[in-house]
Amino acid sequence: MVRKLTSLSLILLAFLLIQCSSVPLSGRSQLALINNDQIFPMSYDQYEQVKKESKIITGTDQARMVKRVGTRIQRAVEQYFNDQGEGDYLQDYKWEFNLIEEDETVNAWCMPGGKVAFYTGIMPICQDELGVAVVMGHEVAHAIANHGRERISQQYAAQFGLAAVSVLITGGSGAPSIPTEVIMQGAGAATSLGILAFSRKHESEADKLGLYFMAMAGYNPQEAPKFWERMAANSGGQAPPEFMSTHPSHSTRISDLKANMPKAMEYYRKSQ
Repeated sequence: MVRKLTSLSLILLAFLLIQCSSVPLSGRSQLALINNDQIFPMSYDQYEQVKKESKIITGTDQARMVKRVGTRIQRAVEQYFNDQGEGDYLQDYKWEFNLIEEDETVNAWCMPGGKVAFYTGIMPICQDELGVAVVMGHEVAHAIANHGRERISQQYAAQFGLAAVSVLITGGSGAPSIPTEVIMQGAGAATSLGILAFSRKHESEADKLGLYFMAMAGYNPQEAPKFWERMAANSGGQAPPEFMSTHPSHSTRISDLKANMPKAMEYYRKSQ
């Protein structure tokens, strides 16, 4: 019996090692138990549901700016992947950029597959197009890095355990479906304390890649630390300790952004 359990454990370990992919630009290995062709359609459906339940702002300067910045960064990222000979990587992404009227919500997020939402509450902190580009680059980076798929894979394994993984190994049909709340967590909702470190890792990686992406699109990346300084001022010192937060502290973010600035400036200069 022990020998059988050991064999199963080795098989599961081998499967988990195989079910990994690499994050573009960073090269970090990530868990990928589920394919994007499973996740993206569910993500798009959930995004449509959010739109139905929200007031989408159209025709205003802010709404047009969100779409303009999103499209500009999208095209720059697509050009980068094409130049690398990896244009197929983004072929299933269906980009969309919307502004939702919620003045009390200082947030933005991106569904797996490229569906982005900004809330009006974050726009005063963005201040202008450069500020929007900082946030947009960060959210696009979440999508490009497949952080949603990674989070969903983690949640899938945590909720359903080795039994579900075994079904995946054998190719059976008994694997449980992905709940809506897991899809929403894949878009950046808070997770349990047990996997906060992964969420901080995702946020830090999105900061780095987002800095590069805004620079590729011709937006000065030196504005990014200024945005987070404004965000820190807006929080009024009420942010939780970093070890209790799914996000890096504002000071950590600013320090990391400055450390990644030389590479970002290379991309920026090439875009000019």
